[in-house]
Amino acid sequence: MLRFLTVIQPSGHRASGLLLARGPARFVCAVLLCVGFDGLFGQEVVGESAAPNIVVILADDMGYGDIQALNNKSTIPTPNLNGLAKDGMTFLDAHSPSAVCTPTRYGLLTGRYCWRGQLKKGVLGGYSKPLLEDGRPTIANLLKDNGYNTGAVGKWHLGMQMPLKSDEANTSVWQGDPGIDFEGVITNSPVHHGFDSYFGVSASLDMAPYVYVRNDRFTMPPSIQQAAKPFPHFIRKGPRSEDFVMADVLDKLTQEAVAFIKKSSQEQKPYFLYMPLTGPHKPALPHDRFRGTTKLKEYGDFVHQVDWTVGEVLKAIDATEAADNTLVIFTSDNGSYMRRFDDPDQKDHVDDTKVQGYKAAHHTANGVLRGTKADIWEAGHRVPFFARWPANTAAGSRTDATTCLTDIYATCAAIVGAEIADNAAEDSASLLDILNGKSHDRGAPVIHHSVAGMFAIRDGRWKLVAGNGSGGREAPKGQPFGKPYQLFDLKAELAESNDVAADHPELVQSLATRLQKLIDAGRSVQRQ
Repeated sequence: MLRFLTVIQPSGHRASGLLLARGPARFVCAVLLCVGFDGLFGQEVVGESAAPNIVVILADDMGYGDIQALNNKSTIPTPNLNGLAKDGMTFLDAHSPSAVCTPTRYGLLTGRYCWRGQLKKGVLGGYSKPLLEDGRPTIANLLKDNGYNTGAVGKWHLGMQMPLKSDEANTSVWQGDPGIDFEGVITNSPVHHGFDSYFGVSASLDMAPYVYVRNDRFTMPPSIQQAAKPFPHFIRKGPRSEDFVMADVLDKLTQEAVAFIKKSSQEQKPYFLYMPLTGPHKPALPHDRFRGTTKLKEYGDFVHQVDWTVGEVLKAIDATEAADNTLVIFTSDNGSYMRRFDDPDQKDHVDDTKVQGYKAAHHTANGVLRGTKADIWEAGHRVPFFARWPANTAAGSRTDATTCLTDIYATCAAIVGAEIADNAAEDSASLLDILNGKSHDRGAPVIHHSVAGMFAIRDGRWKLVAGNGSGGREAPKGQPFGKPYQLFDLKAELAESNDVAADHPELVQSLATRLQKLIDAGRSVQRQ
């Protein structure tokens, strides 16, 4: 576990350092930031503060252009997220490891790209079996081993081993009830992957079952059959418990998160809270008190409610008087599902062009970025990312470093002074030096991945798409590794409207070779 140390030098000036204590023997070493070893002896220790609390809030399908701090054309009120940007660091070039939710959650929690495991494309359902491998460490395992209370509140969507009435139950279904014993014990849930406590839902808010889970049990057996509904209130049919009201879910998660913060702040341990939200993912069902607040129908109102939710969590942190020593990260699992352009050929259950109030003329949820959620283009995976840590990160700072949500794992490890095993967090680079203002370089390329399994590699200004389309929802969808590949200069323009592959054949070949090497190597970040 890490502790910050303040000492008095002979001159009377204060100097700060890090005191690292790890393992049962509590091996201690001092890493001085402002004074050398020869200047430490004989100096008086005047203050010590605990390792920082860490809170990660993960929105569900919030686009880069939804937040006013990133898109000055957005009319959706996002005062709390704007404040988070003002009080901390804005990452202008942050990316989810996938353009859809399940693989991003895997990557965030493990520091490893999901496609290196069994899930090569697509996402899980609400009844799916666990995706996290036995023995694969998560951030929760890492921090728990280093003295943290660990809690998760929200959407899991990484599969659970649910109690079944029959061995023949088909848990691959996304709706209905395959035969779950809702009175039984869940034998693989977040509390089996490093979290001391969990409250939330098994998957997306449009996927059955519509029943809350607390730790390893369902809170109430379902007694209602939820009917299927179309967009923008899209939802699949399935069992729902009486206490599960769609429009109340975000409020319930907020209450649970605030309670966790209050309880944890009273204990003599730092805490880690992972809070994956259920909005603004469909169904777009904001609470009544937010309806009509944005003039952008349910989607805009739902984004507004997500901002309010973040504000309530920040208030709870501030009320504990530990805000200065709390790292708060807000980001999203992928881009927004709302389309930027009217396209009559695109017809599916998230076709926003048919719903008044959602057209590009009213709001661009992904800003100037091309595509939507699921695509290999920037709108699929370039996400909002704000970090507030007053004790270490300058207020109002910004970085254009290309980063990935897999980096949160190595960042937490660096904060607590923990070593990362060779077979863990293979795609995670620490952002601690970036947060401290010492660097603007992650030190390794970022690999992007679409819902259909299309790859891209980002290195500096250049982005090579190893395929001939979006790899997701937008036309042309193309094929993974289909030719010709696409090359974009993102320093020249973010909209990816100008494919320059034909002008740079040697660069295309070089990046393609590098991408394949990183795929084959089993890791993309080297440990020193």
